[in-house]
Amino acid sequence: MKGILFSLLVVGALVVLAFTRNGESQPQRPNVLFICIDDLRPDLKCYGNPVIHSPNLDRLAQQSVLFTRQYVTQPTCGASRYSLLTGRLPRNPVDITNEALEKQVSGKPRTDEPETFIDQLRRNGYYTIGMGKISHSPDGYVYGYNDPKSNQLELPHSWDEMLFDPGKWKTGWNAFFGYADGSNRQGRKSKVKPYEAANVADEDYPDGLTANLAVAKLKELAGKKQPFFLGIGFFKPHLPFNAPQKYWDLYDEANIPLTPSPTVPEHVSPASLHESAEFNQYALGDEQASLEKPVSDAYARKLRHAYYASVSYTDAQVGKVLETLKQLGMDKNTIVVVWSDHGWHLGDYRVWGKHTIFEQAVRSVLIVKTPGMKTGAVRNEILSSIDMYPTLMELCGIKAPATLDGKSFGSLLKKGKPADWGEHAAYSYFKRGITVRTDRYRFTRYFRAQEPTVELYDHRTDPNENRNVADANPDVIKQLMPVWEKGNTGVFK
Repeated sequence: MKGILFSLLVVGALVVLAFTRNGESQPQRPNVLFICIDDLRPDLKCYGNPVIHSPNLDRLAQQSVLFTRQYVTQPTCGASRYSLLTGRLPRNPVDITNEALEKQVSGKPRTDEPETFIDQLRRNGYYTIGMGKISHSPDGYVYGYNDPKSNQLELPHSWDEMLFDPGKWKTGWNAFFGYADGSNRQGRKSKVKPYEAANVADEDYPDGLTANLAVAKLKELAGKKQPFFLGIGFFKPHLPFNAPQKYWDLYDEANIPLTPSPTVPEHVSPASLHESAEFNQYALGDEQASLEKPVSDAYARKLRHAYYASVSYTDAQVGKVLETLKQLGMDKNTIVVVWSDHGWHLGDYRVWGKHTIFEQAVRSVLIVKTPGMKTGAVRNEILSSIDMYPTLMELCGIKAPATLDGKSFGSLLKKGKPADWGEHAAYSYFKRGITVRTDRYRFTRYFRAQEPTVELYDHRTDPNENRNVADANPDVIKQLMPVWEKGNTGVFK
């Protein structure tokens, strides 16, 4: 009996009894609080970084299942979120761009096929609210960086409400690249630094306003019996690395360690990396990044300090939301998911940014708490972000579409080793390359002229992917080729 109750509570076909008008009992579906954090690599204390101050996410992890090896399908915001929301691997070139949702979903009529897992929840009785950056746009609407906000939703059939408070920045895109004085990167024509420490309150940057909006919405939802999906998208630590001074003050810059991968990996073409163009467009940065030479150690520490301060700022905003959920007693029937859309190179291989298919760019944060969980667990199985869709459907007791590429990891939310998981691989796509992550290896093949086009990293001996050992391991390549082929969807010709 105990085992049955544990499975119901933890896996999420969880049953909290509600009563119908005729007095019969029926299962009440769990709420879902889904928190997306932009550009957050697994640099949290709960992921083993002793320098980071992330108390709220660490506390959540102690009551959740923390996944150490979850991988996104693309190392860029829009495409990564497109795969997550649709549960599908990319099959067309547009699928790996930031415009994937705008071109593949927005403006399309409703069909029998749900546009996202949020749409599927809505079709099955959930009240759905989004705020901030859940899809690609920072407020959920399609418009250019310098344009007025439009009325065209990126996800037209997914939301009952799509909310955002742009504050003094006036539009979502201005807020996304905003500085404490109300200016923004594009308005200042990129004549800005890639970081800012201002002696201001949390609400003087956009994520503070989003946290306040989320707190207010949770209080409103507390009186409703209809199950809800609340998606909250926080901006930081996306560039610019801006945060109130008090979060910078948590760190001693001199004690911040530098990357364990300061040079370009051995036997790798520069074409597998990039020249940090997104970072370098912040024209008032102290130094420009380049594959030719690293930035100075002093500047690298300054940038890491800025990134860590931004992480701590967002952690504080997450804490406000989670505390409200608990105070309202809603945590007892709410699934909480924290997910980041990709990692970020903090000087690894001399790169500052995402946009590679190395471990540091495609490995991201995933923390999942289901009602009934009291103590946390750490899972090291390989997961892909496309596995989220079928998992949420299982947890909410809803049938998943047959067209999904992902596999539910509901069994990994239980104690013990699952009998049904087995070997799993995660595929990522970018720069005309497809990479597969298995338990031991990362194996990558590129569709390009620049040699070498094949890369192999042995994580047992080289966890930072500093040496491509493909030439020395033809037998391993032969063994991994059939696995890699399963992820070759034809996106590159």
